[in-house]
Amino acid sequence: MDTLLGPEMKSTGEVMGIGDSFAEAFAKSQMGAGVKLPMAGNAFISIRDSDKKHVVNAAEKLYKAGFGLLATAGTAVFLEEKGIPVKRVNKVKEGRPHIVDAIKNGEVQLVINTTQGAQAVADSFSIRRESLMHGIAYYTTTAGANAAVDAIKALKEQELQVKPLQDYLY
Repeated sequence: MDTLLGPEMKSTGEVMGIGDSFAEAFAKSQMGAGVKLPMAGNAFISIRDSDKKHVVNAAEKLYKAGFGLLATAGTAVFLEEKGIPVKRVNKVKEGRPHIVDAIKNGEVQLVINTTQGAQAVADSFSIRRESLMHGIAYYTTTAGANAAVDAIKALKEQELQVKPLQDYLY
């Protein structure tokens, strides 16, 4: 099984979350989908070049929330240039120790990985697979990553509220 969704799979098996904010609603939707958002630990970030500018905010929020950041070389250089401290980790093809080793060793609690091109998608399969096998939240778009980070922040700041649907409508 591969967690990277194709166009035909993006509208299958949805869950809904409702809350007083988008972050709270997204957190609830992730819970409904069985995704456990981490409250601490390390986040691995590996982003294609065209997405890098869209992940800075998420990386900064994770760092400020106490997360350690792990990144592949290109992403690490980019984030370091933005003043965000990261620890570099090898891609699988770069040799051991690499990111899949870190996942297997319990050193990663969140994965943000966007790819472009068939080779990059193939190269990241083992990351997606190990993340799935270890129950690690995995985001393949910067929009999803930013929503997840905001949800983590909301969960750290407040308890989720359960209210009748009518309370949201009136």
